[in-house]
Amino acid sequence: MTPAVRRVWGLMYRHLALYRRSWPRLLELAYWPVLQMCIWGFTATFITMRMGASAAALAASTLLGGVLLWEVTLRSQMGLSISFMEEMWSRNLGHVFVSPLRPWELLAALVGMSIIRMIMGVLPAILLAWAFYAFNLFALGPVLVLFFINLMIMGWAVALGVISLILRHGSGAEPLAWGVLFGLAPFSAVFYPVSVLPEAVRPLAWVLPTSHVFEGMRGVLLEGVVHWDQLAVAFGLNAVWLAAAALLFARQFHQARVRGALLSIGE
Repeated sequence: MTPAVRRVWGLMYRHLALYRRSWPRLLELAYWPVLQMCIWGFTATFITMRMGASAAALAASTLLGGVLLWEVTLRSQMGLSISFMEEMWSRNLGHVFVSPLRPWELLAALVGMSIIRMIMGVLPAILLAWAFYAFNLFALGPVLVLFFINLMIMGWAVALGVISLILRHGSGAEPLAWGVLFGLAPFSAVFYPVSVLPEAVRPLAWVLPTSHVFEGMRGVLLEGVVHWDQLAVAFGLNAVWLAAAALLFARQFHQARVRGALLSIGE
């Protein structure tokens, strides 16, 4: 194991150790995804009771598929943002960066924790959707992996933007970690196609990688066709979003170091 890998694992282990003897932390990971799945599952059941069987099944699958995939984005973003803020709240950033740890190693550890937190949060909701509502998200097939990757990258890009704002403005920017992604949800076409949106805001929807992923999801569920062009565009947009967010983070991190904000940012 190289020194860089040991440093990344050491930082990840610090966060993982918090979950070993804390059932409230473990419960918090799955609480919101399961709650969302139950709410939309009951909604889908009501639709099934009011509509024809075939139409209702398609509507229910798009609702449940949308909410479960949206939780992938949300849990990825929250996992990265909250892991960083836990370092900040514990006044640990100054201690971390007097060590040989590099900024990219910190990000690698936070991304690793984001993946773990996302899996631990979303997997129970996926299993309950299958048990309670007979909706199997894995029935989408291998393309589901590409959906997950795109949605996680989008979540990381948003999280890096939030972290950059925290580095620049301090704790006053912390509430954005919980709210900023919800502001993008109406334009991400989670539960409806982009064509439903007013024409004036459709260009905003098309620059979001998430809208292409959810259009692709509906293509698989409703048409049985994988729209590879939508996935290709999603990957391209994610590359742009992630590169822009990484540059913003690098700039704000450097300025925070110059100002000495890494020692006082939690105050």
